Amino acid sequence: MQLYEPSNIIGKAEKDLYNTEKFTGKSQLDKEDFLTLLVVQLQNQDPLNPMDDKQFTSELAQFSSLEQLTQINQGVASLGETTAHQEMVNAASYIGKTIRAVGDNLSIHADGSVSTMYYKLADKAEKVYMNIFDRNGNIVRTVELGAQAAGEHEFQWDGKDWKGKALPEGVYYLAMAAEGEDGSAILTQTEVAGMVSAVQYSGGYTYLRMTDGRTVAFQYVKEVVGTQAAPGGENTGGSGDTGGESAD
Repeated sequence: MQLYEPSNIIGKAEKDLYNTEKFTGKSQLDKEDFLTLLVVQLQNQDPLNPMDDKQFTSELAQFSSLEQLTQINQGVASLGETTAHQEMVNAASYIGKTIRAVGDNLSIHADGSVSTMYYKLADKAEKVYMNIFDRNGNIVRTVELGAQAAGEHEFQWDGKDWKGKALPEGVYYLAMAAEGEDGSAILTQTEVAGMVSAVQYSGGYTYLRMTDGRTVAFQYVKEVVGTQAAPGGENTGGSGDTGGESAD
């Protein structure tokens, strides 16, 4: 049974090639297919009107370019794997150490204590809002802080929802917003700290998993602040102005 119904436009070489079972179901040609096509063209060319030298040279040049691009792609892929492996090895040296990194997750520990969140304000803020979400994306608390100076601050959540009820152990997430006196948005950045217990690789990135279950991207680590854990399983490392919670 004929696999392909040729048109009057396609030449004999292409007809023979597409009617070969070898290419059934393929959407792209690789370098072997390209070379096969060239050979078929040579075998079926008109002896009285052979392929022009310039055309033949041009097709060979295309094949050479294809080969080079294939080798480059393979080299890049190999380099990426090597880099990822080396990053994993480097990240493993952080196990057992307390790090500080850009992040937005909080953790309520088994004893009810809550991990510390650090934040930076690019300018003086008139209002600062801390919106806390559970792992399902449900908002459980909004904490409004008073006016804050530019610079680094420390935020300590009490682990309670908007009704004042203590929330269960687990990982929570914080979305921060700040505005100036004129109501304009102010650039913010949140950071977390905790002791590293494991390293994992996912989606092309290396992550550090902390003892309380939180994870941070290895590339966002800013500081190794110590090797001794504080109560609650983490060393908060460093100090700053504590953002007290006001009534919701």
